[in-house]
Amino acid sequence: MLINKIKKFYFVMPILVFIILWQFVSTSSLVNITLFPPPTKVYLAFVELWSSGELFLHIKVSMWRVIVGLLIGSVFGIIFGLLTGRIKILDKLLSPLLNVFRSFPPVAIIPLVIAWLGIGETAKLFSISFAVFFPVWINSHIGASNIQLHYLQAASTLTKSSIKKWFKVILPASFPFIVAGIRTGIAIAFIMIFVSELAGSSSGIGYLISVSHLAYRIDKMIVGLFLLGFFGAVTDYIFVKLVRRIFPWIEKA
Repeated sequence: MLINKIKKFYFVMPILVFIILWQFVSTSSLVNITLFPPPTKVYLAFVELWSSGELFLHIKVSMWRVIVGLLIGSVFGIIFGLLTGRIKILDKLLSPLLNVFRSFPPVAIIPLVIAWLGIGETAKLFSISFAVFFPVWINSHIGASNIQLHYLQAASTLTKSSIKKWFKVILPASFPFIVAGIRTGIAIAFIMIFVSELAGSSSGIGYLISVSHLAYRIDKMIVGLFLLGFFGAVTDYIFVKLVRRIFPWIEKA
């Protein structure tokens, strides 16, 4: 019990110190309080947004886009990663091109996506999926291509079924790398949801930040930024907990 209390204290203490320093700097003469509102004012802005029901709508819309985009990007990233990692001809054909695309800044493709797909949901989901795909693909590729040879030899001895080898050996051996790729993809998805909602949106956390900027409501902008950080951290936490619960053989995720 004492150890758990100490752990909680160490978790909460940096947050409290940060809030106290933020309050002190904001209310001092060091900065303009309009441009750098204190946490008390940001909290009041949060209450205002929540009481009106506006905040819940923005959160619901953004989280739906993030989850769908993350799922699509991750599924395709895993499939392509495993294939290029294990099938040499596909690796030679696809990997050079995918590495070129991987170098594209995901934010830079937004104007092109809007030109091609418009400003609807399809464009937003594509932008997120595109950005998530590459970290998941490269990690899955590395995991699949670095499986120790004796595992594959043992699998070949025990079964002739290629499907069983994929699901019983290749996928489990690659899974720690896949998890790492998805965790990177989660962070990128929350960056892309902000960018994709700046143009042509009428709801979402990115839209909230953009509109608050136009109205010069710095407090609401900070609320939006903290929401992105909070839900990004919570999504990553839930994902890691689920992985450890479903796949306990993965010691560190």
